[in-house]
Amino acid sequence: MSSPAEIPATTRQSERLGELIEERIVTGVYPPGTRLDEQELADTFGVSRTPVREALIQLSSVGLIEIKPRRGATVPEVGADRVCEMFEVMAELEAMCGRLAARRITADEQMTLQEAHRACEAARDANTPDIYYQLNEVFHRRIYAASHNGFLVEQATALHRRLRPYRRLQLRVRNRMATSFNEHQAIVDAIVKGDSDLAAAQLRAHVTVQGERFADLVATLRDFNAGA
Repeated sequence: MSSPAEIPATTRQSERLGELIEERIVTGVYPPGTRLDEQELADTFGVSRTPVREALIQLSSVGLIEIKPRRGATVPEVGADRVCEMFEVMAELEAMCGRLAARRITADEQMTLQEAHRACEAARDANTPDIYYQLNEVFHRRIYAASHNGFLVEQATALHRRLRPYRRLQLRVRNRMATSFNEHQAIVDAIVKGDSDLAAAQLRAHVTVQGERFADLVATLRDFNAGA
């Protein structure tokens, strides 16, 4: 049995468990077809079954696992091509958010977007990819909100959540944090200037994972699998 993983008291157990389980799914510790038994997970992470059950429900809601009657929770097959397709759609959703944000963002929203950007800068300078990722989520949500399109915000948020483990791992690719921050700067500049076409183009390029960047992501996943 694995030694219990430490769950920070400041974080809801189910949310932290969800993050731990989703990373193990993406990195191949729990490969496709694996049955995720509540009691085994509770023993592994040193918690009760209740937060495990809540975490599994959360992961099921975004498609990372499947929960079926009498079969419980299992890890579905998600190929690299499927991940790439999801990133392509995400890029277009974020481009739309950026386009609308450049046209509709308020003065207060500009300030909060700049604050989120500076917070990412601090995490970059501290070389803390996991913290950077959390702040990166805030940055993107500020752009979603500034689009002032509730339906678009719902769709972008849902797919962002589905891609969360892949985006987090991608930040561990060498120099990705620095590159990401520089891309953020270009996005902020375009939105603040009100250049909707440029904001859309910058966000699309920022999110799209193809060619060399997609190869980097796949290589990162393989490295994690090898070390599992």
